[in-house]
Amino acid sequence: MSYQHIKEEAYAANMQLPELGLVIFTFGNVSAADRSKGVFAIKPSGVPYKDLSPDKMVIVDFDGNTVEGTLRPSSDTLTHAVLYKHWEGINGIVHTHSTYATAWAQSQRDVPIFGTTHADHNTQDIPCAPPMSDEMIAGNYEYETGFQILNCFKERGLDHKEMEMVLVGNHAPFTWGKNADKAVYNSAVLETVAQMALLTEQINPNAPRLKDALIKKHFERKHGPHSYYGQ
Repeated sequence: MSYQHIKEEAYAANMQLPELGLVIFTFGNVSAADRSKGVFAIKPSGVPYKDLSPDKMVIVDFDGNTVEGTLRPSSDTLTHAVLYKHWEGINGIVHTHSTYATAWAQSQRDVPIFGTTHADHNTQDIPCAPPMSDEMIAGNYEYETGFQILNCFKERGLDHKEMEMVLVGNHAPFTWGKNADKAVYNSAVLETVAQMALLTEQINPNAPRLKDALIKKHFERKHGPHSYYGQ
């Protein structure tokens, strides 16, 4: 069975991370899924980006078992597997330790919706999942990280198809999308919005949240039934 298409997709998406300034060294990974085959391709663990190639991507099933590849998959593989297994409609996942998004995660704070850049992509604050419990930490850590994300969305009543990003408290961001390229796009958007939010609070600690009328206008002009942004 050929997995070359998702190997190439995962490789191309992974290579965007350093180009976009979202990772240093080996601090991140992207996966690309083929749901018809029940597998995803993911970056091998600890391999520098300059040494990657499509053939070095590791093929893993939705239970985290290696299907093809000689290298060990990313240490975050089980987190990806949990999200693919429980959330339909996503075919790409990104995990980084990008500076600003990670700073908000370490602060255990949602990223507030202050401006129209944020509203172009989301109608709500970007959620920060609570830090993992001691019991979860003592268990299968990366597997439990997936449920840390799932539980946050369930408790808040969030739809993963509408909010395609999350901060994991004291850890770092995860994003996802219809394919690996969209997941990378979401990761870059999250980092930019997180930086803007930090600067906003530094300039004006009492900055008001964006009013509902502007949130609705900016989101719907790109994503609503009568959207008119772009070609």
